[in-house]
Amino acid sequence: MSYASELSQCLEYVSFRSSIPQRKVAVDADPAKEWKIYDSGPKSVKAPLVCLPPVSGTADIFFKQVLALNAKGIRVIAAEHPAYWSVKEWCDGFRKLMDHLGLQKVHLFGTSLGGFLAQKFAEHTATCPRVASLILCNTFMDTSIFNYNSAALFWMFPALLLKKMIMGSFTTSKVDVGIADSIDFMVERLDSLSQQDLASRLTMNCVNCYVEPQKMKDIPVTIIDVFDEYALSGPVREELYKCYPSARLAHLKSGGNFPYLSRSDQVNVYLQIHLRGFQGTVLSPYDASAEDPHWKVINSPESDEIPNAENAEDVRESTADEENSSSKATYRDKSNSATLL
Repeated sequence: MSYASELSQCLEYVSFRSSIPQRKVAVDADPAKEWKIYDSGPKSVKAPLVCLPPVSGTADIFFKQVLALNAKGIRVIAAEHPAYWSVKEWCDGFRKLMDHLGLQKVHLFGTSLGGFLAQKFAEHTATCPRVASLILCNTFMDTSIFNYNSAALFWMFPALLLKKMIMGSFTTSKVDVGIADSIDFMVERLDSLSQQDLASRLTMNCVNCYVEPQKMKDIPVTIIDVFDEYALSGPVREELYKCYPSARLAHLKSGGNFPYLSRSDQVNVYLQIHLRGFQGTVLSPYDASAEDPHWKVINSPESDEIPNAENAEDVRESTADEENSSSKATYRDKSNSATLL
């Protein structure tokens, strides 16, 4: 495509693509079905953080998490699945990917559809647990909220129509530069997906299915949510909270549909706070030399509210910069690139 977003041209993204190779892994009987992954950090870590994208995303949308957390000694895998047409098929494929990578358990960070699939995988493997913890961002637990009666026919829809359906959930109001840039980048990623990718993802997203949280009540959960406009409504968020009454809540004042891009500093802090609680255990995603025992006090299980990002000592400077830039934020209409397709 002729248009290139700001984020795809930034030095951080260029550094990510040049330093961390994309791997293609076939784990199914069909060799054409390939997972695309970016695996960073010490391979000695056997319980890494795995990032799962939304319908419109590719694995590289988590480049800000991969680079920032890798610098802290955390092994991070950003994963993009091939065309799977059912949740069960996806769960079987992801389990095979874990086996291929030699991973017994993983921490899952999922957003939107990725968050839903993370929950279903934890449920799917409840009898032989493969999920160490869940971090759910702007996600849901019941696909009936989408009300698509034609979901079973998505495989017939042309790619252009599928893209228009997805972009209909992108905000059309005025947003700050960070959110606008994240939308532009996601539209660019969306354009790179094939008709099969889009149709299969939308099918899993919209065919009636729901999470049974009682099957995974012992899994630690953090829910990251934004308070501004995004694709899911307030009642959907409340329903997720009810499903996980013991979950720790991490709230962002703003961030839109893609806070891991638009508010990456804050999201990365919350991810670190969640993961620090596993240091010193067999489920640690950290390289042994990077562990810091003092963070266990901050991550006390006695609180269900995650400490504010500004209070995290080792990231105070970066979040202060984030606050300063937010207070001076300029606003502009969402880029035309998000409305052309």
